[in-house]
Amino acid sequence: MNECIVKRNELLAQKVIKGLESRNMTGYYAASKEEALAKALELIPKGSSVTMGGAMSAREIGLVDAMKDGDYNFIDRDNYEDKRAAMLAAYDADVFLSSANAMTEDGILVNIDGNSNRVSAIAQGPKKVLFIVGMNKVCDDIDGAMKRARNVAAPTNAQRFGLDTPCAKTGSCMNCKSPDTICCQFLITRYSRHEGRIHVILVNDNLGF
Repeated sequence: MNECIVKRNELLAQKVIKGLESRNMTGYYAASKEEALAKALELIPKGSSVTMGGAMSAREIGLVDAMKDGDYNFIDRDNYEDKRAAMLAAYDADVFLSSANAMTEDGILVNIDGNSNRVSAIAQGPKKVLFIVGMNKVCDDIDGAMKRARNVAAPTNAQRFGLDTPCAKTGSCMNCKSPDTICCQFLITRYSRHEGRIHVILVNDNLGF
């Protein structure tokens, strides 16, 4: 990565971290995927029950493999015959792994969801929520973050899952009411009432969608 971009990301991350702190959330900056993985493992005690939504960023830094191979009770919904049971187990987990579809420079997290298991667990339930967020997802403000979530994350995920939505065909949000829509619930996390619950690792890389 270009040295100037690296420096810009580092400076921007410090601004985002201050914004998170003002919202009773904790932020960290990782200069690489390896640093992000090391920080995540610091934040997840051995023996913890851990689950996740569809967090591609957590997979990309190697965190999901570390949970499967390490001394953790990883609730892997892909291995559950009863998917609903796996989703419900998330609400009582020690740690919930997630990413954000977008976030603002002053620390607001934006997520959209189809089944809503991810956004509901972010909002309430698990004792700790750990976000892995690439610097590519940081936007100027809430309007920019919403546009990114709807016009970058949603179409890409719709294509990834082979869904029959207008955005999968056009590449941008059509504000649809398709039966396949994944824009059913929008969660804007602007403050955490529970100190120490939400942690965000900002990674100097392009992660997720």
